[in-house]
Amino acid sequence: MIVFDLICKQGHVFEGWFDSPAEFDRQKACQLVACPLCDDVHVERRPSAKVRVARGDAAVPAKAPTAAAKAPTPAQEAMAGLPPEVLAKLREVVRNTEDVGERFPEEARKIHYEEVPHRSIRGRASAEDAQALRDEGIEFASLPPFLTGESH
Repeated sequence: MIVFDLICKQGHVFEGWFDSPAEFDRQKACQLVACPLCDDVHVERRPSAKVRVARGDAAVPAKAPTAAAKAPTPAQEAMAGLPPEVLAKLREVVRNTEDVGERFPEEARKIHYEEVPHRSIRGRASAEDAQALRDEGIEFASLPPFLTGESH
């Protein structure tokens, strides 16, 4: 396996493991390669100072490691310091919400005005709808796409 440094259009840097450069190209063409943070499928290989070939269970540097090899991985940098256990807990919280999709503003109002029983929901709202909810005193938080992607 070959380990490539990848970057999406949003600038998130992450690693991908592929059997060959041709396999990366094939998966990219089929939109099977997506950013783990935002699910963007517009992914490119990023030039890397290190070339790694995975053998067995480990990725082995093609050259001797340097001091730079001890730095955080690109994926860790992209997560802006979120520890894996925090990210896992956030994803668990999101999984325990009901996705109401485009009905979010309507459902949030029903819950706020106690027209329906309280429950945890998530969904989508336009900027105008979100501002209207705030103006009504309805509290909510925007979720980053990497928390709500179905592939995670």
